[in-house]
Amino acid sequence: MDTIVLKFGGSSVADNIRLNLVAEKIIDLYDKNNNIVVVVSAQGKTTDRLIKEAKELSNFPDEREMDVLLSTGEQVTISKLSILLNRLGYEAISLTGWQAGIFTTNSNQTATIENIDTTRINKELENHKIVIVAGFQGFNEKLDITTFGRGGSDSTAVALAAALDAKHCYIFSDVDGVYSTDPNKIPDAKKLENLSYSEMLDISSEGAKVLHNRCVEIGEKFNIPIITKSTFNNKPGTVINEKIEDTTVKSIVKNDDIIYVNAKSKNYSTEIFNKIYNVLIRNEIIPKNLVNNSSYQLDISFCIKNTNLNKFLSISENDLSFLECSYHNVSKIALVGHGIMNDNTVLLKLMKIIELNNLNILNIDINESKIAILFKDIVQNTVLEQIHREVIH
Repeated sequence: MDTIVLKFGGSSVADNIRLNLVAEKIIDLYDKNNNIVVVVSAQGKTTDRLIKEAKELSNFPDEREMDVLLSTGEQVTISKLSILLNRLGYEAISLTGWQAGIFTTNSNQTATIENIDTTRINKELENHKIVIVAGFQGFNEKLDITTFGRGGSDSTAVALAAALDAKHCYIFSDVDGVYSTDPNKIPDAKKLENLSYSEMLDISSEGAKVLHNRCVEIGEKFNIPIITKSTFNNKPGTVINEKIEDTTVKSIVKNDDIIYVNAKSKNYSTEIFNKIYNVLIRNEIIPKNLVNNSSYQLDISFCIKNTNLNKFLSISENDLSFLECSYHNVSKIALVGHGIMNDNTVLLKLMKIIELNNLNILNIDINESKIAILFKDIVQNTVLEQIHREVIH
């Protein structure tokens, strides 16, 4: 009997009607003599609502307590889905992250999975139960609840697939695969049949809200094929595996959730620079594109995620109060595809579009499978459309 792991995102489980659709897909695979482990997210916009409510109480809520709060969203979903499946005549049991044996690092809100003790899950599978696991959460050595960051349920699913030696890992959402760009922004976006792990990792790391980048790393490490499909139709999805095709551009990602930070101080020394970097790393803020713009004073610029802005503001008021900081939103556009660096025509087309639109470039990063350009301001979706039309075939 094969074990299959299914993950359903927040839009797939948003209400009771959609939970019934999810149940139908689970039952269909269970009736084909499979062991079924299901990972679910919080319903709809539950996590956003909980974050908003917490920030009404504190501008900088304690991260441990935020993990306790945010983990409740997934617990609601697992219980509802289990109640439904049991009513339909299929034995199911819900497990939180700690009940499922998901042991993590000590970090709050950005924890990573270190080990999974599958004893409880295997016991329930042996009793022919459908196991419903809360995604996005685990527990650490202090027995505290930890969470994995937005999209972390994907990582839960792929890690469980690896630990259980599952035959397949399906990631269900409201889209039927990975597209050449965001289909909500560009109607002509094309669905991709296959992607390599490295290509998908680049797409995720550049901000595409398709798969959690950590889940792709786990899939590659344990060679777990990941299949992205829609909850709401039966169309073929996108398969992510180790296969690499020599191609040009497969996908274009536009990320507007980036804050460009400029920090200045009249005093400058190696010690001050190192202190700034160490403070950021200790607080789990990874600065990207960090540059010192002056040779005689501190004038550094770098990028952080939008979600880290409040944390950075808190740090700048305390540990880094000697800095004079300014912030503004910027855009990054990344073109992803194995072998892209070997095709000069792609870069020439890209630069022509940038010139025609009078866009200001802050940074260009090119490697074997990616061209990523950071712009000084927010770039309009019309530019994304022009690039897509020119380089996607």
